Amino acid sequence: MHPSSIPAGPRRVEIRQIFYSEETRQQLDPGFIPLDNCGQRPDWREYWPMRTFLQNNKLDENTLYGFFSPKFGKKTTLDSAAVNAFIATVPRDVDVIGFSPFFDQGAVHLNVFDQAATNHANSWPVFEQAVAFVAPGVDPHNAVMDSRHMIFCNYFVATPPFWRRWLAVNEVLFAVAEAGSSGLAQLLNSSIPYGNGLVPAKVFVQERIVSLLLLGERHWRVRHFDPMRLPMSGSIVSPYPADLLVLDALKTAAIEQGSQNYLKIFQQVCNTLLETARRANGM
Repeated sequence: MHPSSIPAGPRRVEIRQIFYSEETRQQLDPGFIPLDNCGQRPDWREYWPMRTFLQNNKLDENTLYGFFSPKFGKKTTLDSAAVNAFIATVPRDVDVIGFSPFFDQGAVHLNVFDQAATNHANSWPVFEQAVAFVAPGVDPHNAVMDSRHMIFCNYFVATPPFWRRWLAVNEVLFAVAEAGSSGLAQLLNSSIPYGNGLVPAKVFVQERIVSLLLLGERHWRVRHFDPMRLPMSGSIVSPYPADLLVLDALKTAAIEQGSQNYLKIFQQVCNTLLETARRANGM
């Protein structure tokens, strides 16, 4: 959209919060719009209701849309009033507004794929093949993402053009997984450990498409709610915010300067931090 064609005045905001049982319905923030996902393809988790809404509704170009899980309040400590207050401060030419917690997970890993593969055993093959399929120029082992790119849990609000692009990329992988016939389909549909159970790998891939787009398509304008004001994940590096800020800043410098020296120092600081954290935890 050309800047001169952007409507004046504040944008409308429609944030839907997904529920998949009566228990999760009770957890919803009354300031968000309930989105029913009861009994509808639980193998796709939140992607199914998001996909259904985006495919079946004409999006208003002057409205920002978001889709949050029932755990949004617990994971971010934010309510709908805080979310809307922050959105009101964001310039209207911004395409994506992130509300991503777990700064520690973003800072200590090179990118969202490295983060997932570190936390979920034997999951590198699905990330390697999925990224090669939808973003062939990106190497998930070496791509550098800082806090401008890393969004977890689909906790973002965006314009219709971004949502259309996001859906198009996800639909490529959705079609592969649903066809079920290829090696990539088998990887997407396979299960990987999560908490005390198993979750289809495709869910973890799908949640990382937003970060892949923000990294690879630099024209999208992004703002984030200050991640340092949101909860960490409780990892062993969570108690070291100063070191985490340094790690994030080194990745930003590596991206902006195109210099490997910043990445070498990133790795050194990261290794020292992990060593300190492990010692403090008697590991």
